[in-house]
Amino acid sequence: MANEFPQVMTIAGSDSDGSAGMQADLYTFFARKVHGAAVMTAAVAGNSYGIHASIALPTDFIDQEFADLADDYHILAAKTGMLADSTLIKNVVKNYKKYDFGPLVVDPVIMTKHGAQLLEESAFATLREELVPLATVITPNFFEAEKLAEMKITSDADMEAAARKIKAMGAKNVVVKGQHHDSTQTEVRDFVLLESGKSFWLTETYVNTDRVNGTGDSLSACITAEIAKGVDIETAIRTAKKFVHVAIANEIQVGHKFGPINHWAYQD
Repeated sequence: MANEFPQVMTIAGSDSDGSAGMQADLYTFFARKVHGAAVMTAAVAGNSYGIHASIALPTDFIDQEFADLADDYHILAAKTGMLADSTLIKNVVKNYKKYDFGPLVVDPVIMTKHGAQLLEESAFATLREELVPLATVITPNFFEAEKLAEMKITSDADMEAAARKIKAMGAKNVVVKGQHHDSTQTEVRDFVLLESGKSFWLTETYVNTDRVNGTGDSLSACITAEIAKGVDIETAIRTAKKFVHVAIANEIQVGHKFGPINHWAYQD
């Protein structure tokens, strides 16, 4: 019977070197045994040394991508990635409200894991006010959590407070990812606040490697895949944390500088 197999969707940009963005999402979907569809919003030209050119797709083309997938596929869950500007964010919000694509996992690509801001302030405001309230799960990194919650995080209590503030914006479940840019640290601790009010920490050993491109994409994509398979939110988040840790800990050598994680490692 058509549409029996679990289907998911990423709404993201294409990364030409295959290490992050839409490609990392699709690798994760494949590894977690769901079919991955994609609404491409932009494309970047780059390699392991960096990004050297980018282009945004027209919103009427993006509208058609949404319409075509809604017309034929039974998308059970979806996720967002990098949405470059306010116009694009509004377009994605419009389409997500128009069609039924199931629970939405928002990877709020606002800041890099080193703290550099990626979005203009106007686009950030649109993301916070219009996209965050649609999130079944939101997965900000440490610096994105600080930006969203409008506070500095210097302790466990601060991290928990930031999660509560983000939840108050409308996101049902919040995963605040801990810092992982200090080569002297021994572990990475993420804080999870569920819709029910239950909260917990997820801890894994820190791996000092430059093969970490696509970690945020893959975490949110794994959560999306597990939700589509009918797994509860807490288990989906726990599985995603383990999936990404194993992918980082078992690195593959691709490219000369900053490489991708190993999407095969968890299933191996």
